[in-house]
Amino acid sequence: MKTVKVVAAIIVHENRIFATQRGYGEFKDGWEFPGGKIESGETPQEALKREIKEELDTEIEVGELLDTVEYDYPTFHLSMDCFFCSIKSGELVLKEHESARWLTSDTLDSVEWLPADKGLVEKIRLRWIK
Repeated sequence: MKTVKVVAAIIVHENRIFATQRGYGEFKDGWEFPGGKIESGETPQEALKREIKEELDTEIEVGELLDTVEYDYPTFHLSMDCFFCSIKSGELVLKEHESARWLTSDTLDSVEWLPADKGLVEKIRLRWIK
């Protein structure tokens, strides 16, 4: 099975995290932490900065690695490095996503997370959100 290496940003601001709703593809309408594929020669942190700039027109500071999620979708294996991040500059403009929300620990379960992202929700709740 093909492995796809991606990165995801858990963007934290004022005790909330940023979630995005996919606007395209097989998983359209599912909720996820923004990010994307790691290109050849990039570190996960470089890929994450590039992806967030491309998708959300925002510069981020990449912080601590929360987890590397390994998940088998029907047609590929996903390996996703998930980092806590903060906003350096920008307004989080949705260029590829259908919608976005700022979530608190009480509202983390209010969206329909994509399967690979579901496992992160409880880890975020336990590790970070107060």
